[in-house]
Amino acid sequence: MSLRWGFIGAGNIATVALAPAVHKASNSILYAVASGDTARSEKLEPVKVHVSYADLIDDPDVDAVYISLPNHLHGRWAIAALNSGKDVLCEKPLGLSHADSLAMSKAAQTSGRLLVEAAWTSWHPRFKRAYELVRAGDIGEINGIDSAFTFKGKLENNYRLDPAMGGGSLFDVGLYQLHLWRGLSDGAFEVDLDCVAVKYAPSGVDMTTKVSGQINNSVRVSALSSFELPDQQKISILGSTGAIHFQGDQAFTSWKEPSSLLVAGHLEEFAAVDAYQLMVENFTDYLQGKGGWVLPIMQTLDVARVLDQITQYEAITFKP
Repeated sequence: MSLRWGFIGAGNIATVALAPAVHKASNSILYAVASGDTARSEKLEPVKVHVSYADLIDDPDVDAVYISLPNHLHGRWAIAALNSGKDVLCEKPLGLSHADSLAMSKAAQTSGRLLVEAAWTSWHPRFKRAYELVRAGDIGEINGIDSAFTFKGKLENNYRLDPAMGGGSLFDVGLYQLHLWRGLSDGAFEVDLDCVAVKYAPSGVDMTTKVSGQINNSVRVSALSSFELPDQQKISILGSTGAIHFQGDQAFTSWKEPSSLLVAGHLEEFAAVDAYQLMVENFTDYLQGKGGWVLPIMQTLDVARVLDQITQYEAITFKP
C-alpha cells in the first residue's frame, strides 16, 4: 500500500526535488499540499490542496508529512504533525538548536511516530560506500576529514539571510559537512573545536564559516561553508594507510548523475541515482516494516549538539 504524503511548504526544494521523488517512488503518492500559495501547491500535482497547514495535519487521509518551511518553523509544525499522529520527514536542520531538536524528538517518542531529518545526501550510495569503507578499515585508522561546500548565492529576499529565520551558511551547506563527520564516526562522537572563523552579512547571518578541530581526540576535521566564495565542493577522508576522495565538483550535490570515489588510488564508480527518491522510498519501507533505512534521530541530535558548539564558540573574523 502506498504511503500518502502531505507536504507543508511548496518552495524550490519541494517543487524541484521532493515532489518528483514522491511521484516516481514505487511506494508513495503525493496526496496533499499546503503552502502560502495555492497555485504553487497545485503545481506539485497532489490529489488535494489544503488552504492551511493545520487542515493538512488534520486530514485523516494523510499518513506522513514532509516539512520544507523556513528553518525557524520546523519545530512548531513538526511537533504539531507528530502530535496529530503523523510520521514526519523534516528538512534540515531539524531545529535551530539541540534543545529544539530534542523537543521534537521527545514529541516523536511520546506520539510513537517516526521523525527523520531530510539530510538527503545520507541516502546517496557514494556516501554510504565511503562510510562502509572507513568502517571496514580500507584506509586504515581514519585521522582526517577535510571538506568544503561553498557557492555564490543570489539570496535577495531569501530567509537564508535572516538570522531570526535560521539563516546562514552553517545551517545550510555546513550541516551536510557535520553529518559527514558524524557518519564517519562509529560510536563515540565528541568534537573539540580549536578555531571558528566567521564572516557576517549586515543582517547578522554568517555568510562564511570555517571550522576546525578534532573528533574523539584522534580525527582532525576542517569544514568550510559559504554563500559568497566561488563554487567549491570537496570531501577528502584521510587514513593511516590511504585516503578517500570524492571525485568531481559535486561532492555533496551529485543528483541524477554518475559519481565516483578515489579509494587508495583506485576508482569506484556509481550509477546516476535520485537520492531524494531513495530517501522517500526508504522512509516508506521503514514505516511499513519492509526494511528500509532512515537517518537515526541520535545522529541528528549529535549534529545539533555540535552546531550549538560552533555557534557558541568565540569566533574570529574569517580571512580567505
